[in-house]
Parts: sequence; structure tokens; C-alpha cells
Amino acid sequence: MQQTGFGLENTIILIGYLLVMVLIGLFFSRKQKSTEDFFLAGRRMPWLPVAMSMYASLTSAVTYMGLPGLAYRSNITLIVVAVVSPLLAPILIFLFYPVYRRHQVTTSYEYIGIRFGLAARRVASGLFLLGRLGWLGTVVYAPALALSVVSGMPMAWAILIIGLVATLYTVLGGLSAVLWTDVAQFVILVGGAIWVAVTLCGEVPDGLSGILHTAREQDHLQLDWKISLFRMSAVVVAVSFFFQMMQDYGTDQVTVQRLLAVRTYKGMAKAVVFNAVTDSVLISILLFIGLGIFAFYTQFPGLQPSEAAGDRIFPYFIMHQLPNGISGLLISAVFAAAMSSLDSGLNSLATVIVHDFCRPFRRVPRSEQHDLRLARGLTLALGVTATGIAFFVSGMAGIVEAFATFMSLFSAPVLALFLLGMLTRRGRFSAWCAGVAVSVPATWILQRYTEVNWVYYFPFSFLVCFSIAWLASCFLRIEPERE
Repeated sequence: MQQTGFGLENTIILIGYLLVMVLIGLFFSRKQKSTEDFFLAGRRMPWLPVAMSMYASLTSAVTYMGLPGLAYRSNITLIVVAVVSPLLAPILIFLFYPVYRRHQVTTSYEYIGIRFGLAARRVASGLFLLGRLGWLGTVVYAPALALSVVSGMPMAWAILIIGLVATLYTVLGGLSAVLWTDVAQFVILVGGAIWVAVTLCGEVPDGLSGILHTAREQDHLQLDWKISLFRMSAVVVAVSFFFQMMQDYGTDQVTVQRLLAVRTYKGMAKAVVFNAVTDSVLISILLFIGLGIFAFYTQFPGLQPSEAAGDRIFPYFIMHQLPNGISGLLISAVFAAAMSSLDSGLNSLATVIVHDFCRPFRRVPRSEQHDLRLARGLTLALGVTATGIAFFVSGMAGIVEAFATFMSLFSAPVLALFLLGMLTRRGRFSAWCAGVAVSVPATWILQRYTEVNWVYYFPFSFLVCFSIAWLASCFLRIEPERE
């Protein structure tokens, strides 16, 4: 069924979805009595909503649109990530989170302060802010791209709408609003992906076997095991995403904040396992969608778009091959993926600024109501900043590549610092600073002046930083800092 234009029915559905998100924020705004409520939902959340929120937070529109786009234009090498996620779960459960719960921290960077001192805590928090602000730019840009493709709306207006709505309900409701809107968004984005996958099996001749046959004939089913600096290989993808997901789920405040809101350690472990299984399933479905869209347009070349490819192909297929109403719901799924990441990022960034920068510098204590107003003001300012960064991201080649660019520069060194503290007794902050001084400019040069594939960015940055920090700690014979 060939659709043209977004249509009134789809517009009503999308506006209705956005209004529901704002109403949830208004509902929880009445329950925000302290920063503990705003930042950690009072540490009383059940594990299942937290697990759904954790997954929805990091499964942004970057993933939701980027994975089908990669499978459509190249292959399914990223399927190895579906295996990496469950392998990482025990490390999270037994290494990272017992430490956080033992110290009763609000931010993961409080642990860095306990292990290495206040200066280390400030630097790690600062790198988190830089990395996640860049990440939020891609989060805003991705659904704006989808809205622009399907409706013809100018990109600038689409970016402004996305940034405004998510910022509004996060300012109002804090983490409680973030968690419960994420639950709704989790259902929408997972259900939407399953719907498109089933639809493709019905639209492509011979269904599932037809999709796989076409993909195999065009080398889209290949897993490239040969290591090369200039393309994705399965081995390098596995290594890269193992470290990247360790950072995302083990040290990054966006995830840590959710898991610290769970009542018990056992509930936290359940949330981690749930997230790992869901991650594996949805990655597989999204890559299959990319193969299905490729097979569909191979079988029906007259319908193949000339103006939409890569990151744009998924929303284009939704709008032009699915009925009105259904397509509106599925475009809402793209928005759900974006909103769940943007709201979580804004709330986490505000948490880090208040707990790791504002409170440690104060000479005179402030009331909880003062800090609650501060948190809301910061959330608003950060939302405006992230929206502005989205305009910069729109000039990059692809949303997955843009994501890798920001995270490798700023987040990989943070992971190196956490592991230096947790795995070694001799690790020292000054040695880590030497690693950062080399890894950040070296990674920037790698991105800017070479043709090395983006999948190498994160492990390169991490390994350079950690290796130099560890060697400096061992061979300079300096005393370890306090635990």
C-alpha cells in the first residue's frame, strides 16, 4: 500500500502520543518533594519498570534507525552485539553494582571520589557531561530526521519539537516521570519493531525465506571475520561493543541512576538480565528489518526511493508502505526511542551537576527545595543545549558514526578510570591523566585524518588510556591512592 504524505490520521496519533508524555510529567510533578525524589524516585522503584527504562534509555533512535540502515546498505555484522550483551551481565552484577550499593552513592562518579579523590570525581563527571551532551545531540537529531523524511517538515522545526517536548516532561516529573514514560515507550518501540518485521514477511514474496535468500545472494547475510582497519569485522565489533556496553551499563550515570533506584540487590540483578535478553532480541529484529526492507525494494525496484537511504530508509518504508494510522504508531515508536533516551540523559546530567559539582563546592548548605528548583532549571538549560547540538550533528555522515565519535572521545577514558580503580590497587589518578592526555588527541586524529572504521574508535581510546595509566602506575613506583 503506497502512502504519500503524513496525513491527518498520523498527525493526530503523533500529537496524542506527545501529549500523553507531557501529562505523565505533570502527574509526577506533584510528587517531587526532594532531590532524592527527583533524581532517584526515592530509591523505591520495582525492578521491572527500571529494567524497561534502562533498556529504553540506551536504545535510542540512533539504534532504532541506525541498525536497519546498516543492514540495508551493508551487512549484519552487528549481530554479534546480541551475543555480547548477555556475556556482559555477570560483570555488571558482580563487579560494578555491589560497589555502588555498598557506598550508597547517588552518582557513579561518587565512587571515583571515594577511590581517587575529589579532583578525579570532577574530571570524570566533566567527561560524562561532554560525552552525553554530544550523545543527546544525536538522540534529538535521529527522530527529527525521521519526522523530516515522512512529513516534509524542515529539519530545524523537527529538531525543536523533539527537544522541547522531552525537556518539558523531564523538568516537570524528574526520574519518576522518566521511568514511567520509558515503560510506555519500551512497549511502543519493541511492539513497533515486531510489527514491521511481521509485515515485511507478508510483503516480500516467499516471506522469511525470500528475505533471507535475497540477503544471502547480495552478501547482506555475511559476517565479515577478516580483521581490517577500514571496515567492520565481527571480531572487532564484538570487542568494541563489549567495552562500549560496559561503559554504558556499568559506569554511565544514565544507567547507574536507574539501577540505584531499585529497592534490592536481587531486583537490580533481575533488571540487568532482563535488559541483556531484550537487547539481544531487539538487535536481531532491527537487523532483520534492514534485510527485509532491502529484499522488499530488490523485489519491487519501482518503489525504491532515490532520496532515502541508510538512516532514512526505515521511516521512509514505514510511511510509504504501511497504512495510515499504523504508520503513525510506528513513527511514534521512533519518537519513543528518542524521548526515552533524551529524558534519561537530561535527568542524569542534572544529577551529576548538582551532586558532583554544585554541592561539593558549597560553603553554606542549601535546602532541598532550593536544589529541586536548581535541578529543574539545569534540566531545562541542558535540554536547550542538547537541541542546539542536534543542529551540529545533522551535518555528520550517519547517526551511528556520530554516536561513536562523541562516546570514544569522552566516555572511553571514563571506563578506563573505573576499571583502574576496581581492578588494580596501584592505580593512580595522575597516571590516568597521562593516559587521557594521549588518548583524547590520538582518538581525535584517528577520527579526523584517517579512514579507519568508526567501530575502532571506542576500543582504541579505551586501550590507549588504560594501558598508559596502568603502566605509569606500575613502573613509576608511586603509592596507590586510598580505596
